[in-house]
Amino acid sequence: MRPYAPLILTAALMASACAVGPDYAVPVTPAVTDFKAPEGWRVAQPSDGLERGDWWTLFGDGTLNALAARAETANQTIAAAEAAYRQARAATRETRASLFPSVDLDGSGATSGGGDVADSDTYQVNIGATWEPDFWGRIRRSVEANDASAQASAADLASAHLSIQGELAVNYLNLREADAETALLDRTIAGYERALEITRNRYEAGIAPRTDVLQAETTLASARSERIGLERTRATYENAIAVLVGEPASTFTLAAADWSPTVPEVPVGLPSTLLERRPDIASAERAVAAANAQIGIQQAAFFPTVSLTGSTGQTASSLDDLFANSANVWSLGLGLAQTLFDAGSRRAAVDQVKASYDASVATYRQTVLEAFQDVEDQLTATDVLRRQYAELEIASHAADRTEAMILNQYRAGTVAYTDVVTAQASALSARRALLQGAVDRQTTAVALIQAIGGGWQAPST
Repeated sequence: MRPYAPLILTAALMASACAVGPDYAVPVTPAVTDFKAPEGWRVAQPSDGLERGDWWTLFGDGTLNALAARAETANQTIAAAEAAYRQARAATRETRASLFPSVDLDGSGATSGGGDVADSDTYQVNIGATWEPDFWGRIRRSVEANDASAQASAADLASAHLSIQGELAVNYLNLREADAETALLDRTIAGYERALEITRNRYEAGIAPRTDVLQAETTLASARSERIGLERTRATYENAIAVLVGEPASTFTLAAADWSPTVPEVPVGLPSTLLERRPDIASAERAVAAANAQIGIQQAAFFPTVSLTGSTGQTASSLDDLFANSANVWSLGLGLAQTLFDAGSRRAAVDQVKASYDASVATYRQTVLEAFQDVEDQLTATDVLRRQYAELEIASHAADRTEAMILNQYRAGTVAYTDVVTAQASALSARRALLQGAVDRQTTAVALIQAIGGGWQAPST
């Protein structure tokens, strides 16, 4: 039984094996029970796996839906994040394989001779195994670390999806606002052209000064200039969308289309569990778990390394005798290695990973705090912009009526053309502010969706 002593010793050691290092617990974060606005919000715990849904469909735009689908499959940022996730998963599988023995097979054949010595043949075939039992949990902690890193990478992939979707939606909505503003300026230019015709007729009739014509021409040229400037703005958004959907800007075009300023309303009693899906929170928490496992990995270096080897093989002088029982050779071995003095190197390594853990905890808590701030900011902005938009509608309608009234008074000769110019400028400014207010509400809705992790449809059960 003596040859099996290494196996008996190994089994005894494994029976008492344990994973050194602290077991992981999610760090405590500041307790927040409610958001300030609107009422009914409360915070919950990270749960990145909840369903997000195709939140961009809330805007009711078929073109946006199609572009989002293209971005999912063609965006290179998402492709890179997906590749990083696959790499992290492969690293976990590689580390987990270290828990099992490594088995090798080799064979050889040789002929030797010379001088008066008769030629001799030697044939060998061996199968051997090497195993490093994970007595102190170094490999298990490594698996924990890599698994947590893979989960963090999955959260980063989700974050890339959410970021690209949000960026695409914002660029698309701004492009459509530029289309709407272009149409507005086209209508405004047509009105200015009619006003110019009126001033010319009055000037030719001798009832208006030349300055009225010059003022009308100035107003018209300025509007045309702004109309041309919008072409650059629209092209910038179009080119940005091209990159997001994985297409060269030189080959990508989006035809002008009507813009629907739909703003998804925040449902009353919006469930706080939606905040649990923020991928940046999940990624930061998984980074803490990985850092915690690193402590155990470094602490395992204080304990001896045990390795078990075994082999069996056949050696013979002829192929016919190679697999005979008399040709069998076997061996078992147990190795033990322990560092006796390293001038504090291992202790320093443990201190490093502990400091790294503390830093990851602080980063996680900061991420949670910033998430609370982000939601608060977007909820406040949503409410403020809604109330502002109502006032902008009133202002725009009043400016439109004022412009029409002043122009009629000018035709009647009761006001100077400077009053017309002022009314026209005010009306155009109010109309454009109304359009900007609408797109601000839409882009803020996108920011709110991102702040809560993507959409507010309840997860399916």
